[in-house]
Amino acid sequence: MRYLTDLASSFSNLIPPRDGFGEALVELGKINQNVVALTGDLLESTRVQAFAEKYPERFVEMGVAEQNMAGVAAGMSFAGKIPFITSYAVFSPGRNWDQVRVSICYSKANVKIVGAHAGISVGPDGATHQALEDVAITRVLPNLVVVVPTDSIEAKKATLAIAEHVGPCYIRFGREKNPVITTEKTPFILGKALPMISGDDVTVLANGQMVARAIEAAKRLSTRDISVGVVNVHTVKPLDQKTIINVAKDTGAIVTAEEHQKIGGLGSAVAEVLGEHFPVPMERVGINDTFGESGEPNTLMDHYGLAVDDIIKAVERVLERKHAR
Repeated sequence: MRYLTDLASSFSNLIPPRDGFGEALVELGKINQNVVALTGDLLESTRVQAFAEKYPERFVEMGVAEQNMAGVAAGMSFAGKIPFITSYAVFSPGRNWDQVRVSICYSKANVKIVGAHAGISVGPDGATHQALEDVAITRVLPNLVVVVPTDSIEAKKATLAIAEHVGPCYIRFGREKNPVITTEKTPFILGKALPMISGDDVTVLANGQMVARAIEAAKRLSTRDISVGVVNVHTVKPLDQKTIINVAKDTGAIVTAEEHQKIGGLGSAVAEVLGEHFPVPMERVGINDTFGESGEPNTLMDHYGLAVDDIIKAVERVLERKHAR
């Protein structure tokens, strides 16, 4: 195995990605007086509390009114502000999708939508609070950038990056503590996928906490002389088509891994690119067209097919198809 970028020496450090967002928001408040934050009665959960305490005049508590929050933020953006609207992903962009579509995306409002507690790993909150469809409903919206960082360090970098981007952006992350696999030196460029491990036989394209699981799968498979590349596709839109096509040409087989429905998410986006430009055998690891349930986060990840072993099985399947051609 050959690592292509700077990664943590150990993945034992566990931090919620939302912590990186909270740190970045405070930093942005210091360097840009136009940055404002709004939340839907979820001050601490979305990690906006530190910003609200430091810059109370630039914080608005909207209450449980996500549709209003999107409209207010759009108006603030046209007054020169850079609003970050924060809630659980099932509520924003879930509940307020119409306002996100018209008031923000159609109007090209410079609003940053922050969807916390996404994915099945929300755990005990259950199906109503497990956003498994948010990437699908956001990446289809014109003008909207969609980012799924892998850890707290990348979440901080991504937050700083979307603040600089002029136009609507959506960033999503889960609640649970994730392995910190990147470092301060690890590159992050909005819209540019990050190759992390080189591979000759197959490439796994992943985002969110599935990147760490893909790396672990690659390590295990290397003991069987199966060479697996791993690419962190943190930006789902705009998708880095060039890198995806290049790794497909290099290895001839692709696996995608995401904490999201298979339908409409990263796997679908990659399939669209490969189908149009360079078809190769492909397998998708994700939620299989079902709602979640209450449970312990890691138990749910395993139960719904998002374990390291599930990535390994997908690699085995795609290699069978590759060798059968």
